[in-house]
Amino acid sequence: MRILFLPETWTLVLCFIVWPILQVGAALLCLFLPDRVFSPDRFIYRTHSFEKQGRIYDSIFRVSRWKHLLPDGGTVWKKRGYAKRRLLNFSEENLRKYLVESCRAEMTHWLAIFPFWVFGLFTPPFVPWIMLAYAVVINGPCIIAQRYNRPRIQRLLGKMKKKHWAESED
Repeated sequence: MRILFLPETWTLVLCFIVWPILQVGAALLCLFLPDRVFSPDRFIYRTHSFEKQGRIYDSIFRVSRWKHLLPDGGTVWKKRGYAKRRLLNFSEENLRKYLVESCRAEMTHWLAIFPFWVFGLFTPPFVPWIMLAYAVVINGPCIIAQRYNRPRIQRLLGKMKKKHWAESED
């Protein structure tokens, strides 16, 4: 419901100001939440059977072909961020950290989609739908990439545990 009526130019300027604020706000919120909030075992982050261990995202969206083109927002926040583009350390500790940061990234992008409705407060009624489409197009690929990568890392961790367990029995 539109409550603020501005000239078109100012409405457009406000749109370009509000989106970055909302996007950075979502990122900062998730960045400062404790790691326990982003447990890969939580229902929202868990891989569900219909996802076929993440393979559904490659069969439908061909994510393995384009995921390398996505920006890595974790590198923006030097002291608190975590770069997820390339794994340089395959230790169990680092892989577990990757899983947490993957959940954090996914939630950041979900939260960046949600505030599309804010534009309904100061734009004509059709604009929030455009903003929703924009938010899904911009954030959807990042969510898909996280949902694709997380089960792959979990499988790798599982293989490492089996190998370690087998070696400890010898």
